[in-house]
Formats: sequence, structure tokens, C-alpha cells
Amino acid sequence: MRILVLSDSHGDYWTMEKAIKAQPTAEIIVFLGDGYADFEKCKHLFGDREIYAVTGNNDFHCQYPRNEVIEANGVKIYATHGHLEYVKSHSAGLLSAMRRNDCKIGLYGHTHVQKSDYVNGLYLFNPGSLRDKNQYGVIDITEQGIICIGMQVK
Repeated sequence: MRILVLSDSHGDYWTMEKAIKAQPTAEIIVFLGDGYADFEKCKHLFGDREIYAVTGNNDFHCQYPRNEVIEANGVKIYATHGHLEYVKSHSAGLLSAMRRNDCKIGLYGHTHVQKSDYVNGLYLFNPGSLRDKNQYGVIDITEQGIICIGMQVK
């Protein structure tokens, strides 16, 4: 199963659209905030895929939840923008939220830095910023394991 992970478009609707079109096999799309209006504009591209979205610190008047627990292929995923977990300073808040929710993968944005970590059996993944560096991510969950891949729109 492939999951498309998007974050921090900040008005860059075009790059988000290109990332979605570049991953037609993704069964799930997760948006990690800061650009909800861009995400809403892309709804016509979603088809029948599962869609999840959370509110970022710059998503004013947005009705998305602050975080979301997703189950994909038997794996629980914690999705958040990251500002409430203080991800710019440390990963402790994110790891704590993941453990409280029994999640194996933690998705976050906010820092605009593409990053993948593995900490004590848990995967932490930031897809980077769509606006700043044309970055996004995919996660493949297979029988062989979990792979978090940083991507870039060409």
C-alpha cells in the first residue's frame, strides 16, 4: 500500500497538484497542514482514495482536526502538523503522542525540512515543504516492512 504525504503548501496549489498527479497508485492521501485552501482546491484529483487532513498553525478558520490516527494495512499512523508537539525543538512530543495512540508511524510537517527517522521501532517522517522545496513524501507499507521516501516534484 502506498500513502502520499503532503505538507506546507502555503498557497502553492500547483506543486500540490503535480505531487498528487505524480502518485496515481497512492491509495491514501494525507495532508499535514498549512495550506488547507490548496488541499481543498485539489479535491477533484482525489478520486476514490482515502483522504486525511490536519490543521496547521497557519490554517486559520480551518475545520480539520489537530491530529488524526489512521490505520493503513494494519499499521497505525499518527498525523499532525507538529507545532503542538514542538517538533522544531525535539521529537519527544511526537513520540509521546505516537505511544499514547499505539502508532508505529508519526507524520509531521511544520519544519519545512524533509526528514525520516527510526527511533526505538517507530518511524518519524516529515515530507518537507511543497512550497519551499517542491517536496513531498510517500510511504510504502508492504509485507516486507515500512519504507518512508522523500520525493521532489520535478
